[in-house]
Amino acid sequence: MRSLLLLVDLQRDYLASPGLEPPAGEVVRRAARLLDGCRRSAVPVAHVWTTVSRDDDRRMPHWRRDGRWLCEQGTPGHAPGPGLEPRRDETVVHKTSYSAFATGDADRRLPSRGVDRVIVAGVHLHGCVRQAVLDLYERTNAEILVAEDATASDDPVHAAVTRRYLERRAARFLRVDEILAELGAPAMPTPGAKAEAAVRNGARRSRAALPAWVGTEAAGRAALLDRAAARLEPRADELAHEMAEAIGKPVRYGTAEVHRAAAMLRAVARHARDPHAPPSGNGAAVPRRPLGVVAAVTPWNNPIYIPLGKIAPALAFGNAVVWKPAPVAFAVADRVERLLADAGVPPGLVTVVRGGRDAALAAMSDPGIDAVALTGSSSAGFSAQEVCARRRVPLQAELGGNNAALVWHDADLEAAATEIAAGAFALAGQRCTANRRVVVHSAVRGPLLELLERETAALAWGDPRSPLTHVGPLVSTSERDRVAELVSRATDVADPIVPHGGTPPADAGFDGAWYPPTIITCDDPSHELVQEETFGPLLVVQTAEDWDRAIGLVNGVRQGLVASVFVRDEGLAARFPIEAEAGIVKLNRSTADAAVDVPFGGWKASGIGPPEHGVFDRDFYTRPQVVYR
Repeated sequence: MRSLLLLVDLQRDYLASPGLEPPAGEVVRRAARLLDGCRRSAVPVAHVWTTVSRDDDRRMPHWRRDGRWLCEQGTPGHAPGPGLEPRRDETVVHKTSYSAFATGDADRRLPSRGVDRVIVAGVHLHGCVRQAVLDLYERTNAEILVAEDATASDDPVHAAVTRRYLERRAARFLRVDEILAELGAPAMPTPGAKAEAAVRNGARRSRAALPAWVGTEAAGRAALLDRAAARLEPRADELAHEMAEAIGKPVRYGTAEVHRAAAMLRAVARHARDPHAPPSGNGAAVPRRPLGVVAAVTPWNNPIYIPLGKIAPALAFGNAVVWKPAPVAFAVADRVERLLADAGVPPGLVTVVRGGRDAALAAMSDPGIDAVALTGSSSAGFSAQEVCARRRVPLQAELGGNNAALVWHDADLEAAATEIAAGAFALAGQRCTANRRVVVHSAVRGPLLELLERETAALAWGDPRSPLTHVGPLVSTSERDRVAELVSRATDVADPIVPHGGTPPADAGFDGAWYPPTIITCDDPSHELVQEETFGPLLVVQTAEDWDRAIGLVNGVRQGLVASVFVRDEGLAARFPIEAEAGIVKLNRSTADAAVDVPFGGWKASGIGPPEHGVFDRDFYTRPQVVYR
C-alpha cells in the first residue's frame, strides 16, 4: 500500500494561535514524530503552507478586513514549527486561502497515481485541514487518515463538529502511534459500528429495566447504596492491589479511594432519603422526575470513586446507567459491576460498554441516552459539548484543573511545603486536584524552594504495591514521554530541580513508565509549562512581588477547579475566596482532595453544568415538573 503524508499549515504563526487545542508544543511533538516515522517508512511527504506577500497581496478577504498579516513570506511566522522543516526532496505547496488545490498547484505537484492512503495533520482542523480532507476526498479514491493528536484548532467546538462530519463521510481519525503502526498494513474498516451496536444494546437493556426502578421507593434505592458501601469496604485491600497492578496507583491511595467511595455512597443514600419537599401553591405541585438513561464516561485515575460518584446518584434518583470506563481500568470496572449486582442492582439497570473514544462518542450520541455525565480531558469536554448541544440533552462534565497554591510572605513555610509537595507528587500528580503550580511571594521564594525540595525528597518513590510508596509510575510510557518532552522543551526557562534524581527506583518494572518528581521555576505566565495541565509529577513555581500580581497568576489559566492560599493575615485570607476564580478554594491546605458530601465542580474551562456530589446531585439527575390541579 502506497501512502502520502500531507502536513497542512504547521507554521509558527498558526501554532501561536491563542487557545489552540491541543497546545502547540504537543501538536509539534506529535507531528514531528509522525513525520519522522513516515520518512523512515519511505512515505512521500508534502508540506502545505499559507504564503502571503506584500508585493502581491492575495490575502483572504477577512484578513484584509481585519488588517491581518500572517504567514508572510520571509518572516519567522511563515516557517514551520521546530522539527517540521521540509527536506529538499519533499514537496512544498503554497496557498493563499483555505484550499491547497485552489490554484491547481497541488494537483500538479502532489503524487496522485498509485496512492492508496493519505495521512493528514495540521492546523486548523475546522478550516484548512477540513478543506484539505474534502479536496482529497473529491479527487482521489485513497483512504484518508487524520492524525487526531497532531491536528489542532483554536475553535475546539467547531473542530468537534468538523471531526464528526468528516468521520461520517471522508476520513478516519487515529492517533499518531496508531497510524505509524498501520503503515504498510492493509486498510482497516471504519471503526465505530461495533461500539455503536454495543451502546445501542446497552441502552435498550437499561431502558427495559427502568420502569420497575422508577417505581421503587426512594428508601429502597437508598438501602441498595448502603448495601453497596457495606460490600465495598471489606474489599479495599484487594481492590487497591488491583489498581496498583492496572494503573500503577500506590496501594495507600487505592485503599483510601475505596473507603472514600463507600463514604460517598452513604452520603448519596442520605440525600436520596431526604424528600426536599417541593414548593406548592395556587394548586401546583413540583415533583422531580428522573432523566431516564444516563451515559457515564469515566477516566482511569480514580476507577472506583469517580464512576460510583456518577452511578450512585443516578440510581438514587431513579435513573438507569450506561457506563463507559477507561480501557486501562476495564478489570476494575468488572469488579465494580459485580459488586453492584451483589448489592441488588437489577439486571440491565447498569450496563457496562467497552471501548475507547469511539465507544464514548457512541454512548453520548445514542438516541437512547437522555443525559451525559463525564470526567475527562479538555478535548473530551469539547466533544461532549458538541454532541450534547446537537442532541439537546443535559451534560455534566468535570474537565480537570491547573491548580495553584499561593504562598504569602507571612505563611508557615514548612507547613506549606509539606502540604504542597504531597499535593503535587502523590499518585505521580495523576489526579485532577493535584497542586500543579505554586505562586510565591518573592521575599520567601528561596526558602520555599529549599523546603519543597526537602519535602519532595521525603516522599517515597517506588513500587505502587508497597504500602510505603507515595509516588508510583505514570500510567504508561507514552505519558512518561509526554511529561519528559514538556520539560525538555522548557530548558530555556530554568533548570529543573529533581529531588529524587533521574534514576527510577531499583527493580522498577511497570514497563519503565517512571518519571521523577520535578520542580521547575517559570515566571513566563504564557509558557506552556504554566498554561497546560501536565497531569504528571511536575510542579511549576511562579514568583510575585505583590498581592494583585499573585492573584493574577493564580487566575491566569483557562481552568478554575481548585485554588489554595497559605497566609496568616486574616484580611488576605478573607479576600482570597472572593478573588480566586475557582470552584473550590482552600485556606492553608493543599489543592489536592475534596470531601465526599459537598459540591465538587470547577469554574471556567474546568467544568460544564452543575457540580457533582452533595445537594447538587439532585439538580442534575432529576428535572422539575410542575403539576397544576
